[in-house]
Amino acid sequence: MAGASGFLGTRLVDRLAADGHQVVRLVRRPPRTPDERRWDPSAAQLDPAVVAEADAVVNLAGSGVGDRRWNNEYRQLIRSSRVDTTSTLAITIAGLPAADRPGVLLNASAVGWYGNTGDRVVEEDAPAGEGFLADVCRVWEAATRPAEDAGVRVVRLRIGLPLHRDGGLLKPQLLPFRLGIAGKLGNGRQWLPWISLRDWLDATVFLLARDDLAGPVNVVGPNPVTNAEFTRELARQLRRPAIMPIPALALKIALGGFAHEALTSTRVLPGVLTKANFAWTHPDLPGALHAALTE
Repeated sequence: MAGASGFLGTRLVDRLAADGHQVVRLVRRPPRTPDERRWDPSAAQLDPAVVAEADAVVNLAGSGVGDRRWNNEYRQLIRSSRVDTTSTLAITIAGLPAADRPGVLLNASAVGWYGNTGDRVVEEDAPAGEGFLADVCRVWEAATRPAEDAGVRVVRLRIGLPLHRDGGLLKPQLLPFRLGIAGKLGNGRQWLPWISLRDWLDATVFLLARDDLAGPVNVVGPNPVTNAEFTRELARQLRRPAIMPIPALALKIALGGFAHEALTSTRVLPGVLTKANFAWTHPDLPGALHAALTE
């Protein structure tokens, strides 16, 4: 697994280990534990023997899009941290003898693929949209092709906004909401493709096991909501007011280039998971937020 130290990666490692799997974590520093192996994706360096040991490869690596104010340097890091890791893994997998290749590469992508869809509903067959994140997703997903061309099942996880109090979309919002100084972003009409952490983990494990599923998969809940709806429900569950909308101009001043993405409307549905009869534990936002805040 690449990206095993991140918010999602650490939880997926725990889940897979609890299910009886042995997880080998790829790290950029000298290994400290027996389950770590060193690699250098920026130099396209990975010992093929590490991959040859694996039944499956999971790649969740990538710098957080909301971790810092965007400038040209950070935009490049967002792109290279995703494309370099994916390319290194896919090329290494393709270079192995057929009998030694892992059965599946589960590679992260994002719903940013679709760009701004407004109120239009999209599923996995929709083309890439416009904008920086859509461009990143396009080259990110294209970097998996060497493994796919070599006959390996490749699943591209177009991940939405996982909900948990310790990370993702929710963590940075909790303090301002609890202080009563939060509200909708801009006009609040933009759609948010959220998913509970439990359902994200279950869906990822589900896709690892389903040999008949490949290609892009929207890893989102079945009932997206607008930012205004999300704001009202979070305020209700925290029993705090949320009456201070954040104007678009203020977001642009605070976030720079990321403000455009924060105001983007992405109305995405999980077409592949629905057709595959995946069962959501939290299909609706109230239950997902309750779990995110209490579990």
